[in-house]
Amino acid sequence: MSEKGKLIIFSAPSGAGKTTIVQHLLKSIPDLEFSISAASRKIRPNEVDGKDYYFIPVDEFKVKIENNEFLEWEEVYKDHYYGTLKSEVERIWAKGKHVIFDVDVVGGLNIKKFYRNKALAVFVMPPTVGHLEQRLRDRSTENEKDLTKRIEKAEHELPFAEKFDKIIVNDHLQTALKEAREMVYDFLS
Repeated sequence: MSEKGKLIIFSAPSGAGKTTIVQHLLKSIPDLEFSISAASRKIRPNEVDGKDYYFIPVDEFKVKIENNEFLEWEEVYKDHYYGTLKSEVERIWAKGKHVIFDVDVVGGLNIKKFYRNKALAVFVMPPTVGHLEQRLRDRSTENEKDLTKRIEKAEHELPFAEKFDKIIVNDHLQTALKEAREMVYDFLS
C-alpha cells in the first residue's frame, strides 16, 4: 500500500448494506481503521464510549461546532447531534492508517469536499426502493412510522448517488463486497 493518510467514505440510505461492507473491509484490509463518530445523545446500555461513539454532552457538542472541530455534523433531532471530529482523522493518521467512514449521504459529501483527492466517496445503492423497504422490515427494529420516515429519507438520498466517486449496487452481497474491496485497493495503491 502507498502513503498513509487517505480516506474511504461509504454512504447509503439506511438498509442498503454499507455497514456490512465497511465491517468486511475492516476485517480484510489491515491498513484501514474505522472513524468513530461523536453523538450528543445518552449512551445506551450495550454501548461503549470511545468504541461505538464519542458521547459528548449537548452543550459541549455545540462548543465544538462553534470551534470548527467537526468535519461534518448534523442535528438529527432536537439536541441529538452526530458528527465526525477532525481530531479522529488525525488520531488514525498518526497511527499510520487510512480512515474508513460509515456516514450518511450529506456527511459523506461534506467529508469528500473537505479532503478532495485524498478521499474516495462510495455510494451503496439498493437495487430498488422495494428491496430497501424489505431489508428494513426484515430487521424488525422499527415501528411503521419510523420505517416510513427511513424510506422517505432514502428516496430523498438516492439522487445524491451521482455526486459520489463510485457507486456499488448491492443486489448480491458477495459481489458488492468484492467490488468494494477492489475499489479500495485501487484507490490506496
